[in-house]
Amino acid sequence: MTYAVPEIPATGSVLLANATVPGAVTNGTLNHIGDGLGRADILLEQGEIAAIAPPGLLDRRDGVTVVDLDGGLVLPGFVDMHTHLDKGHIWPRRPNPDGTFPGALEAVSADRPTRWTAADLRRRMDFALRCAHAHGTVMIRTHLDSIPPQDDISWPVFAEIRQEWMDRIELQASALYGVESLLMPGFLDRIADTVKKTGGTLGAVTYMVEGLEGHIDALFRAAAERGLDLDFHVDETADPQARSLALIAEGALRNRFEGRIVCGHCCSLARQDADEVDRTLDLVAQAGIGVVSLPLCNMYLMDRQAGRTPRWRGVTLLHEMKARGISVAVASDNTRDPFYAYGDLDMVEVFTQATRILHFDHPSGDWIRTVTTTPASLLGDPTRGRIDAGLAADLVLFRARNWNELCARPSGPRQVLRAGIALERTLPDYRELDDLMEP
Repeated sequence: MTYAVPEIPATGSVLLANATVPGAVTNGTLNHIGDGLGRADILLEQGEIAAIAPPGLLDRRDGVTVVDLDGGLVLPGFVDMHTHLDKGHIWPRRPNPDGTFPGALEAVSADRPTRWTAADLRRRMDFALRCAHAHGTVMIRTHLDSIPPQDDISWPVFAEIRQEWMDRIELQASALYGVESLLMPGFLDRIADTVKKTGGTLGAVTYMVEGLEGHIDALFRAAAERGLDLDFHVDETADPQARSLALIAEGALRNRFEGRIVCGHCCSLARQDADEVDRTLDLVAQAGIGVVSLPLCNMYLMDRQAGRTPRWRGVTLLHEMKARGISVAVASDNTRDPFYAYGDLDMVEVFTQATRILHFDHPSGDWIRTVTTTPASLLGDPTRGRIDAGLAADLVLFRARNWNELCARPSGPRQVLRAGIALERTLPDYRELDDLMEP
């Protein structure tokens, strides 16, 4: 028996027979087999999904090549809604000395001013995107460090990369800077105008600084005036006194903001008492805020003390949020940089590790939405992360037949289809970046 995903023809109509598809990512009819999964046949024609139906119901006419997947999982292309392409892959030249959050800040702050040229950024970002593409990701939002003068370097490079990659990965960018930067005269208008010009998202890192409510109001006003969405880094700390998530939700309601709002991390919420959690989550739900957890990075950074075993996993309260109807997602965050030494922008790794860390199992249900349909909607493109007739045949095929097999062997056989054509999944060699890592 061959342990591989069957070969997919590069031309003509193809029927993917006996596929296992999560009901959460399709409006098509399935033969349900439990744990949110069902069997289906999927017809691919001219780069699109032409039809999806229970096995045996689609016409197997002449000219259609039938490929029996033997129950193999078929997932839509992944959506990675929180990354840092500009920081990626600097670990060999600028490691985190102790693995802590302050250590990461110090390392990046030392690397950025001297090393983040346009040429350096371009090569590292392109390398990271080739990894994500090979793994099956179709849409990415990256945060870009935007403190002057870095904004004048990173945003133009991003715009060029976005254009070059537009037929492979849909790219978005969000501005990143500490919220206290708004005290600099003219800074908010400068960065908001840059974001507007580039077609990005406004953001900030929020923590409990003096005048935080005023800064939040200023961000909401700047975004509303320019028709921008907002994406915040929020409460990435174990300190239970950090409650900027609630302040952002109050600000959204107070300003009657009509755009999309995403809050990432929200770690401290898991350290607060039940009454504070209930109050905050009620506000978040009322404000329509989506939340993205970064389980790999936050488990790496949070509660790290030398010589002491960590006491918590660093993640926020996704189960409680989901129960309130709050849109929740998970994403890669950092890759091979001082904030997270590992990672490869592989959403299979993110989802299977999130299943372990956040208990997305028993039953797995519709948690696959956290890397597909939900982040796609939060990023404003609900056609991504779905398997439905009329959509692009951007699919990821596995030999694994169910969630257990996928999580037990996430490195098992995988085939990525883009517009129905199988990709050559060769990953870039780290040696390509060696010259950028020299002292």
